[in-house]
Amino acid sequence: MKFFKTKLFTGVVAPQKRGGGLLSLALALTLLSGCAKTAYEGASVEQFQAEREKASVQRLEGGRQGFVIREISNMTGESLDDYERAVVLMDDHNYEKAIELLEKVIGQSPGVTAPYVNLAMAYARIGKTEPAERHLKTALALFPDHPAVSNEYGLLLRRNGRFTEAREIYEKALDSFPEYLPIHLNLGILCDLYLNDLVCALKQYEIYSEASPEDDQVEIWIAELHLRLGR
Repeated sequence: MKFFKTKLFTGVVAPQKRGGGLLSLALALTLLSGCAKTAYEGASVEQFQAEREKASVQRLEGGRQGFVIREISNMTGESLDDYERAVVLMDDHNYEKAIELLEKVIGQSPGVTAPYVNLAMAYARIGKTEPAERHLKTALALFPDHPAVSNEYGLLLRRNGRFTEAREIYEKALDSFPEYLPIHLNLGILCDLYLNDLVCALKQYEIYSEASPEDDQVEIWIAELHLRLGR
């Protein structure tokens, strides 16, 4: 068996509450390759849901926070090369060309979540919400509650004014991955600025801040919320 390391397109990761919150953090995915390409050509999402059971989530040891998600993949060397080129193109804001490559990757290797997420992000960057949401839903069908997928989907919903749906996506993902900090921060921002649920916002900011004490900006938001709540 051969192992590949891939990543999600990263976007902006600084917490800018007034500017709309975080975009996705990079999430390393270990893609297990070695299956015959012809066995997966034309495979449907339903067929790959069976493969989902072979995916695994491994928590880090030694007191480290985080986890690694391993997914079974049929990505060939060509697909992996196209995927990596697409990530570079997205870093360069060449979203149209990245979309072409990612559509090709998905056509050849439809069972891996990362290309769907990056494709959704590329469509979102050029203002095409419908295909962006469709690809995020596909990724969640392949890997329910996937934290990075859920984080991006929540941001897409929030940008389109669907605040209650965004909250539901965030909370559902946190039930499975409570240590995924970007969702805690984005849920806090959603509750703070869009839902006026200050208790929710404070709770999520405090969870995030406890794990990221170096983030002075969130400490300021926490202090502001204490004043607003009269605590």
